[in-house]
Amino acid sequence: MADDASSADVDANAQESPQSLSGRLLSMVERTGNALPEPVTLFFIFIGLTMLISLVVSAFGVSVEHPRTGEMIAVESLFSGENIQRLFTDMADTFADFPPLGLVLVVMLGIGVADKSGFIGAALGSFMRAVPNALLTMAIVFTGIMSNMAVDAGYVVVIPLGALLFYGAGRHPLAGLAAAFAGVSAGFSANVLPSALDVLLASFTEPAAQIMEPDYAVTALANYYFIVALVPVFVIAGWIVTDYVVEPYLGEYEPPEDLEDGMDTSEKAPALEKKGLRWGALSMLAVIVGASLLVIPENGALRGPEGGFEPAYEAIVGLMVVVFFVPGLVYGIVTEKITKDKDVTDMMSETMSDLGVYIVLAFAAAHFVAMFGWSNLDMVVAITGAGVLETLESSIGLSGIPLIIVFILVSAFINLFVGSASAKWAIMGPTFVPMLMLMGYSPELTQAAYRVGDSFTNILTPLLPYFPLIIVFAQRYDKNAGIGSIIAVMLPYSIVFGIVSTLVLAIWIFFGIPLGPEAPLFIDMP
Repeated sequence: MADDASSADVDANAQESPQSLSGRLLSMVERTGNALPEPVTLFFIFIGLTMLISLVVSAFGVSVEHPRTGEMIAVESLFSGENIQRLFTDMADTFADFPPLGLVLVVMLGIGVADKSGFIGAALGSFMRAVPNALLTMAIVFTGIMSNMAVDAGYVVVIPLGALLFYGAGRHPLAGLAAAFAGVSAGFSANVLPSALDVLLASFTEPAAQIMEPDYAVTALANYYFIVALVPVFVIAGWIVTDYVVEPYLGEYEPPEDLEDGMDTSEKAPALEKKGLRWGALSMLAVIVGASLLVIPENGALRGPEGGFEPAYEAIVGLMVVVFFVPGLVYGIVTEKITKDKDVTDMMSETMSDLGVYIVLAFAAAHFVAMFGWSNLDMVVAITGAGVLETLESSIGLSGIPLIIVFILVSAFINLFVGSASAKWAIMGPTFVPMLMLMGYSPELTQAAYRVGDSFTNILTPLLPYFPLIIVFAQRYDKNAGIGSIIAVMLPYSIVFGIVSTLVLAIWIFFGIPLGPEAPLFIDMP
């Protein structure tokens, strides 16, 4: 009996040790990250370090050649008179032009009414009761991936809703936040439908390919089959990481006393709220139908002069304000939470007040990102990384799938410093597309590999413009959450998403599967 007991203990320890090891590693990452100063202070420290690095590197005259224009780009000191002057004269513009700021504030005006009136809480409660708990994680990851159709609005809408859904289901809200963040950001390279990103990347890939083949054409569907295949892979991977790694690591959630989520999770919602939810849902449907009539007809108000969808893509943020505002207003009126116009104004004001911390963070982050660009350090890092890969190819004959994997890793590393997908591809495309064409790889394959590397490190870098907002969302449920907390829970997603997406691309290459309609993997160069 004693031997059997000892054997059982050993088996139990053997089963627990991998989880304990991963938990210890994530705890170490969290402790290290949270030992850092407050996020706002940290961004100002980053600014100081960037200024010092720019001063030292510029003193050595470091410069690189832009692969497209041939222009020599030198690191500029942020202590120069011109940059010091720019810092103070452009301070308001630097803050106002920070890409996420306007989007967040505008979208949250509409979401604020829907949230404060109780419509979002009632809708999520209804959704939660309809979706089995076992499918909740996959539903959130899938919604996050699909939200990329709405440009960056998924960061503002889906991520806080993921946390709210998990909280309402009695699960740890930060696990729901992490699952949604993984879908929105690490799953940025996947989708069931083409998005603005497909159009944007193709517009850079085509001229890069025409360096070698003047008549080469790259369409917005160049990676369509591949990005569709990634969706179920990411959904399953996100479910496994959330339910079996992140949530066990976070443990049981104990909400703070002052937490108010506004979600009714009771089995039977009050009759008035049911009526409000019904009318709110109908009004939302009416808004969506109305918006569709502006987009679907070729002569619709949100179609371009030649029938293109570019105006519709640009209008998504404004449409989302209406999509949330109208049902929130209708719900509030039906449930008598809105009885006069001042109630609506108060709801919007309260929402803006809740974003106070984010606005302060955005000020610091905006200046760090801007000054990193003023110094040209972003361009130097990107072009140097591209040069390293080119050197590996020429010096040791790196080719085939290993070359594609190294290219993915270089793209992922550069993504930690340069967040804009188009900015990186504008630099890397003219170098790698022609180089890999000469080796027999199509521009479409190079673009697909870039998309993989450009996605899975998004969730690890504080340079992601929305990273400060994610921290604010997390602190609603855990006042002590910081950069380390977010990176610790997102690290498993980054590793797993990076591995599975790279494996899928490797399988695509091995079996010679087309990446999209008339988008081959390989080409024959003269």
